[in-house]
Amino acid sequence: MAAQIQPDSDTLLAHILSSLADDKAEDVVQIDLRGKTAIGDYMVIASGRSTRQVTSMADKLVERLKQDFGRLARIEGKDTGDWVLIDTGDVIVHIFRPEVREFYQLEKMWLPAETAGSAN
Repeated sequence: MAAQIQPDSDTLLAHILSSLADDKAEDVVQIDLRGKTAIGDYMVIASGRSTRQVTSMADKLVERLKQDFGRLARIEGKDTGDWVLIDTGDVIVHIFRPEVREFYQLEKMWLPAETAGSAN
């Protein structure tokens, strides 16, 4: 069986955004991390309406990445469903329940001040 071609970070990002849109993620924000940190090229932050939706979106995203690219992603936080982190290597995905997202305010840590300020 031939090895699957690994997508570049832009292709991976587009695939992740499409998966989240298919699963009705809310308030999806993408942050370009290139040149800012070595943790990845992009960060995606999204919300789900319930712990069940957050967990389901994370499961489906991980399965789609495995199926379409043969890419295994590390996943943390799925047991509680308040905040799930999915590390695909090039793209870090955070899926929150809205009140948990509001509490941590990750966008404010990573977006420029003028962008984060206007999001409120």
